This record gives sequence, structure tokens and C-alpha cells, in this order.
Amino acid sequence: MVLSIISFLFVIAICVVIHEGGHYLAAVWRNVQVHEFAFGMGPKLFSRRRNGVLWAVRALPVGGFVRLDGMEDEPLPDDEPSDPERTFLAKKPWERFVVIAGGATFNIILAWLLTAVLLSCFGVYDDKSAVVGNMMEGYPAAEMGAQAGDRVISINGQEVNEWRDIRSSLQNLGDDNKAEVVVRRGDKDITLTGVIPADSASGARLWGIQPMRVKYSPMKSLTEGLSFCWRMSVMILQSLWQLVTGAIDSENLSGPVGIAVMAGNAARDGFWTFLSFLAIINLNLGLFNLLPLPALDGGHLVFLLGEMISGRKFPEKWENRVHVVGFALLMALIAFVTWKDIVRLIASD
Repeated sequence: MVLSIISFLFVIAICVVIHEGGHYLAAVWRNVQVHEFAFGMGPKLFSRRRNGVLWAVRALPVGGFVRLDGMEDEPLPDDEPSDPERTFLAKKPWERFVVIAGGATFNIILAWLLTAVLLSCFGVYDDKSAVVGNMMEGYPAAEMGAQAGDRVISINGQEVNEWRDIRSSLQNLGDDNKAEVVVRRGDKDITLTGVIPADSASGARLWGIQPMRVKYSPMKSLTEGLSFCWRMSVMILQSLWQLVTGAIDSENLSGPVGIAVMAGNAARDGFWTFLSFLAIINLNLGLFNLLPLPALDGGHLVFLLGEMISGRKFPEKWENRVHVVGFALLMALIAFVTWKDIVRLIASD
């Protein structure tokens, strides 16, 4: 439990600092006056003013914010002078769009860079070939004489070209579970024979091998990381749409408690698993924030797009009301999924 809490707080800290850092750097780029950069919510625990910006750590480490001049109705303290030309609302619509989009964009960029580091330093399983990587003890592959580096050519006469062909061929074994596997070892083809029974619980046949793990050069890891993030983004958005339409159950939705449990599990599995988890969380956070929903960054971007297209700003009081309603609904959703997470956690004990 302690590891889960620490891992969760670390993940939240990275995600929040990167997200708010994106807003901050975009605001500085477009010369918008920043009054405060805060990590956490609630009362201040520590604060220091530097270059006109109050850098603060607050009591509740579950969020953060960048306070920009012109985004709040409350009067500013005496030690926070306002420059009319540097207020958020004084900027052009496209500049405000850049500032709002900066947070989610930085989360997505971090996910891409972490994925590139993973591909370059740790590697990824090569599912495009059928070369055996690691052997798993106690499984039929070791008993049949398979070795790391073997390239699987065929299984019971079915040609094998890539890793998924191995899985499909194993599932097509007869009722006797007998397998005749031809592998290429060096310049020789060797036939391995044995029995590969189906798992009683899942019905899958586990031969006991893992694919080769390959590492990419730094440049290729960047391009492959970008491709992976794109494919993962499509999968995330498809899953969100399926949740909305009811195609998949809301049981698959996790809130803060569920994320904490997953963070703890990832930390227990090692550094690279945790790094992968951090990348996925940042990608999810970035995409979620860009959804065109009130209270999210994406909701603000919709109003800015409308302003850029029409040349007219939506009445501020009505825009604020839309975001207040959206925020209330968002809090209700978070409360709902948190309750589901707690019930699921109790039931699993």
C-alpha cells in the first residue's frame, strides 16, 4: 500500500509539473504575465517569489495550476502588479489557444520521449519475427530442446513468419496436443517434437518462449516512439468512444485509486515497467485534457476556435457557467469511478 501511494504521488507530480510547465512556457513565449506556478492545491506549504512569479508548493499533492494575469476576476494583491498589455485576455485568440493547449501538448511530448528512451535503452519485443528470445523454465519448449536464437519455421506443417503465427499455429493443434516444430539453428533445420497441452483456465497453449528483445538507435527510437504513441492514441480514443456508446463496460474505467494500485504494481515490476506506465499515463492525461468537454482544456479550446472562426468572443459569463457545470459533472465522474475502484479493491482482498 505504501509503495502504491508513493508511486502514485510521484506519477501525479511528474504529470502535473509537466502539464503546468507546458502552460507556463507557452505563456512566457506569448508574453502573458504569470503570477503563480503552484504544485498541489489548498494552503501554501512553501513559496518563493522569483522574477515576478510566485513558485509555491501546496498542501494537497493532487494537482496544480498556473495563475495567469486576466484569467481571474478577483483583484490582485499589491505585490502582483498587472500590465494591461500582458494579460491573457489581451492576447490574440490563437495566442490564447497556444497557452491553453500547451499543458496537454507537453504531456504527450513527454510520453513520446519516455517511449523513445524505453525503445533505445531497454528495447521492445520483436513480434515481426519468429526468433526465440528468452526460454521459460518448466514449459514444453525447454523440454523439447528449443534454444534462444532459434527461428521457428513451421508448426505441424503450418508456415511461421512472425510471432503471431506461432500463437495461431499452437491453437490449431489436434486433440492429442502433439506438436512438431521445425526451427532453424545456425544453418541447420531441426525438428522438435513434444506435447503442448492447453491451459485449463484460459484454453491457451503455452509453449514457454518469449520473443527477442531489440533496441533501436536514438534516432529510430524517436520515430518508432512517435508511431507507437499515435497507435496508442487511436486505441485510447476508440476505448473512450466505446465507453460512451456502451460497447464496453464502465468496469474498465479507473480513477485515482485504481491508478495508484497500477502505479504500485508497475513500481514492483521494475524501473522500465514503471517508466512505461508513466509514459502511458501522460499520454492518457494529454488526450483526455484535449477532449472538447467543458472544464477541460479541450473545452476552452472549442470556445477559442469559435472565436477565431467567427471573429467574435463568446460572452464570458456564459462560458464560465458552461465550465462550472462541466466541472461539477467531472467531479461527479471522478467520485463515481473512485467508489468503483474502492469496491473493486475491497472485493479483491
